[in-house]
Amino acid sequence: MNRRQFLAGLPLFAATPRAAAAADRRNVLFIVADDMNTALGCYGQRAVHSPNIDGLARRGMLFEHAYCQYPLCQPSRTSFLSGRRPATTRVYTLGTPTRKYLGDTVFLPEYFRQHGYYTAHVGKVYHTGGDEFEDKRSWDEEFREFGKTPPPDTILRAGKEPGPKGHTFEWDILKSTDEQTPDGFVARKTVELLEKAVRQGRPFFLGTGFRRPHAPYAAPVKYFEMYPPDRVELPPGNSADYARLLPAAINHLAPDEPLPPKVIREHIAAYYACNTFIDAQVGIVLEAVTRLNLWESTNIVFLGDNGYHLGDHGGLWHKSTLFEQGAHIPLIAWAPGRKAPAHRSARLVELVDLYPTLTELCGLSRPEGLDGTSFVPLLDDPARPWKKAAFSTMGRGKERTESVKKIEFMGESARTGRWRYTEWDGGKQGVELYDEAADPLELHNRAGQARYATLEAEMKRTLRAGWRGALPS
Repeated sequence: MNRRQFLAGLPLFAATPRAAAAADRRNVLFIVADDMNTALGCYGQRAVHSPNIDGLARRGMLFEHAYCQYPLCQPSRTSFLSGRRPATTRVYTLGTPTRKYLGDTVFLPEYFRQHGYYTAHVGKVYHTGGDEFEDKRSWDEEFREFGKTPPPDTILRAGKEPGPKGHTFEWDILKSTDEQTPDGFVARKTVELLEKAVRQGRPFFLGTGFRRPHAPYAAPVKYFEMYPPDRVELPPGNSADYARLLPAAINHLAPDEPLPPKVIREHIAAYYACNTFIDAQVGIVLEAVTRLNLWESTNIVFLGDNGYHLGDHGGLWHKSTLFEQGAHIPLIAWAPGRKAPAHRSARLVELVDLYPTLTELCGLSRPEGLDGTSFVPLLDDPARPWKKAAFSTMGRGKERTESVKKIEFMGESARTGRWRYTEWDGGKQGVELYDEAADPLELHNRAGQARYATLEAEMKRTLRAGWRGALPS
């Protein structure tokens, strides 16, 4: 399919007739941003302008401590859309097809489709790259946009400095209007599908997947103008912090020459511009929710698929780490009729929890085989006792690149309310222990220090017990 056909919104999979569901069944609007970290106003980043996402957070529930299970696009999305953890999906690389080891597993949108919902997606919900990564059986209709790399004739100005090895390090200021970008198309097509679903009178599960702020950091010029690089703060940390990192913990090898402050500021500014650009597209969608009177009949979740580094730890960029910045993601949920709207919860939740949560919110039975925990109780009581830990994993190959083909060893991390404990290759490649209260930037590894021996042993037991051992009572 070519770019013009994408813009025209031609469906890739014809709608399948389904029996009508109950008229009062709740809908689902599932919004995913690619590589978006918590650099948002509602998460305390005052430098970033995000009024629409902030507004959703004020209406719904913002989870302060939400974590992905694998800080890389394809493994993360396969995990939360299947409701299984990476150890179950066995999807550890960008090149592993979604269903390679999962066979006829019923994925989240497919489950809703089986229960009479109209299901459709626009943009990147499953990982893109071919039909083996998408999942046609999940959807009545698919609308894929036209890619993450802007055409050269749409770029007003670009920055392409040598950066961390094994990943794109580029920003692009676009001449395009919002409507002419892939994410602009995603937002506006989402509105069309909301209107269509309302006309049909069927409950819907609608997936909206935005490309940005994934690199290259590309957005229309007006968003870049909001973030003059000379006003952007440099990240905390220095070369000494980077030198102390375990080799296994590093996602990309450092550039041959240290990045100058000007380049660092430009790239952070570009990332912020992309977050604000996506916020504007989210606003287009939420305006339609208001116009179509869908707030009281629709569960809405907004999430990032993994965390993201912006030069912290003395020079880490991108994702694919088991640091807080790599695993921590934004997660906001609106569920009409719950007892505690307009709240924040500091309890630990995981993306793998979305599947059982959404089925419960919509009155559907919980499918067998899910590895997550419904966080519906937190929507009524956000401070109640909850799970003991959240778990993330990351594979490493011989080369430090996100496109690694063969995993040589794994890293496993447990995050409790105060501590993060990580083992690489079962500890053979090193152990990390960070105090998230006293050292939220994770600059001081306490593993192996005598005064923390008891705590380290406790965290080791938590990691070994796994997610089943951390379930809430």
